Amino acid sequence: MKEFRLHVPEDDVLDLRGRLARTRWPEASTEPGWGQGVPLDYCQELCAYWRDQYDWRGTEARFNTLPQFRTPLEGLDVHFVHLRSARADAIPLLIGHGWPGTVFEMLDILQALTLGDPAFHVVLPSLPGFGLSDKPTTTGWGIDRAVRAWDRLMGMLGYDSYVVHGPDWGSYLAGAMGAALPGRVRGIHITLPMADKPTDADAALSEREQARLAEVYRMWQTDSGYAAIMSTKPQSIGYGLTDSPAGLLAWVVEKFWSWSDHDGDDVEKAIPRDRMLDIVSLHWFASAGASASRIYWESYRKVPYLPVSVPTGVSSFPKDASTPRAWAQRRYTDLRFWRDHVSGGHFPALERPELLVADLREFAGTLE
Repeated sequence: MKEFRLHVPEDDVLDLRGRLARTRWPEASTEPGWGQGVPLDYCQELCAYWRDQYDWRGTEARFNTLPQFRTPLEGLDVHFVHLRSARADAIPLLIGHGWPGTVFEMLDILQALTLGDPAFHVVLPSLPGFGLSDKPTTTGWGIDRAVRAWDRLMGMLGYDSYVVHGPDWGSYLAGAMGAALPGRVRGIHITLPMADKPTDADAALSEREQARLAEVYRMWQTDSGYAAIMSTKPQSIGYGLTDSPAGLLAWVVEKFWSWSDHDGDDVEKAIPRDRMLDIVSLHWFASAGASASRIYWESYRKVPYLPVSVPTGVSSFPKDASTPRAWAQRRYTDLRFWRDHVSGGHFPALERPELLVADLREFAGTLE
């Protein structure tokens, strides 16, 4: 286990700026707004800001205030943050991230989680291929392997039992860990509960749930093309995402716009541009366009929704593609906490960090 500090060579920073200056732009879309993707004028503005004003070195310095390490797990060197609370009674908390987020998505909640009552010892691993851990060179590094690796990591750090939290792929991971390791996992807290649709009448939905489910179906019809591509041909899309910073930015920022809670035009009302660029920059400097996409090839629609008997908490945000509670409680059989928030989307650690931390604390209180 070795200490880690993030530092991107200055030549790589200069190369990024040069590539952005030489971007070959397409024409504008044939309809106004975001219906066909990121609007040309906004993409140009954001790329110009990334080139001339964004402070990557400031982001590095902020990140390097956290205790970080790399250690061999399941055949790869894995990066993780291990931030301990000063409280002796703190609860070990493993946090999983998803795509397009990275560990950077969680930076606004880490310190807060170590304070208060209950407090947490936070362990935040970086999925292989997402920039800070090694990239897999063979097939087989999906959610199932992450379950084994992350549990081994918690054991290496001296935690005999722990809670798991995650959005996006982190929610899939939490469910898989809760199903596979009920003796080790004390409970899971997720923002994206996933369950199969029940067939019996007992799972009837309220009008509110029916409206929410209709919106989820609409999202999958209009916004799931990225998953179809990355789950089938991650190498092909990876060439463009690795070679063009403007292409990478558009691919990622479109998801921030589609999945966050704003008034329909300005994504920065939900997520500040510097936070978006932190995540895009990490993907860029690590050349992670293909390697981060492969989690979809490995695990998308291949992770079964196994029954989860450990205590479960859900924070449900209205702009996220959440399974209805009536369905979720069939899979998560000890559903102790469920909160329907009135605002927020797929990235609560960026959009509503205070609400997310409060929910995690309240859920942890049910475990005593």
